[in-house]
Amino acid sequence: MVADPRVVAAIVSAVHEQVPVYAALDDSRLPEVRAIAAWGLERLLHLWVTDGALEPSDLRRFRGIAAARAADGRPVQAVLRAYRVAATVLTDEIAARAPRLAAADAFALARMLLTALDTLSEEMTTAYAATDEDLAADRDRALRLLLDDLIAGRHASVGALSDRSARLGVQLPDPYCLLVAEPVGAERPDMALDAAAGLLDALAVPGDEVASTATVRGSRAVLLLPGAAAARAGTVLGARSWRGCAITGESLDRVAVAHRLAADALDTAPAHAHRPGRVLTDADAHVLALLGGHPAAAPDQVARLVLGPLTEPGQRHLMEALTAYIDAGSANAAARVLHLHAQSLRYRLRRIHALTSRDPRDPWQRLTLDIARTIRP
Repeated sequence: MVADPRVVAAIVSAVHEQVPVYAALDDSRLPEVRAIAAWGLERLLHLWVTDGALEPSDLRRFRGIAAARAADGRPVQAVLRAYRVAATVLTDEIAARAPRLAAADAFALARMLLTALDTLSEEMTTAYAATDEDLAADRDRALRLLLDDLIAGRHASVGALSDRSARLGVQLPDPYCLLVAEPVGAERPDMALDAAAGLLDALAVPGDEVASTATVRGSRAVLLLPGAAAARAGTVLGARSWRGCAITGESLDRVAVAHRLAADALDTAPAHAHRPGRVLTDADAHVLALLGGHPAAAPDQVARLVLGPLTEPGQRHLMEALTAYIDAGSANAAARVLHLHAQSLRYRLRRIHALTSRDPRDPWQRLTLDIARTIRP
């Protein structure tokens, strides 16, 4: 059974299907579950055939697993249920391979599993409590670890995230702004945490009850802020000669997606997209992902993000003005195409700017508008 990979596969599959928290784990987390299942399978079978008991080294490993799961925000009830499901699968696999198992051996198996589950439940519950106390004692570090886990996609659901936030006594911003920022310059060494913390202080709203936090990824600061902070990000970054990308349209269980969008946007955006005092937005990030051939949203959604109210039927005249301006190359030429006075065309361009926060005269913003109106269904 230890040598047969199908046994571990059956255990992991059952846990994945029957425990909701595990059902939402992405592929990056499943290898860890398989490794624990393989180790647990070998240890439990050994205890059964030798009439043994869990050793101190086993208990240390279970406590370590519990501490890691507590830090991940996976509820202890879900983790213990996963072990019960695994024990059931193990029993079924043994029964399938030994249909005429002696009663004494069957009773020994049941006794071993019940004893092991009771022991590890006590050990893991204690480790969870200790980890919660440690995290709560250092709130800033706990929030930073929480953001690290969100960026890595280690939270399987909003429910698990809410449980972890409740244990820390914090309320995460929802809606939120995930700001990824970096100093402007050719050489950017690894970001210091105090630099990220300084940026966080500059963007914090006094008296705000929601928890903002910051961490670092290489040469970049990553900040989780209230959604309203996005409006001030450009001014704060500009004063520090920084640039950044602020994502505001993703849910809390998709912070990892928001971070990937923002980081990829900073990697690929041309220099002229970073106009002083302006940060890249969801729309910029999605356009860049589309241009890179790995869109995170459907083309019609990208078009709506960029064009905003211009997609409404009552704004057809503005869409016509935008199309004429982009195609003709100047306000005067567009006005002639539409049989308008040049001032009327320029007024419509100002309305487009006001409604979309995108100036058609700016090269990068004109490109995003052009792409959006081209892919719009």
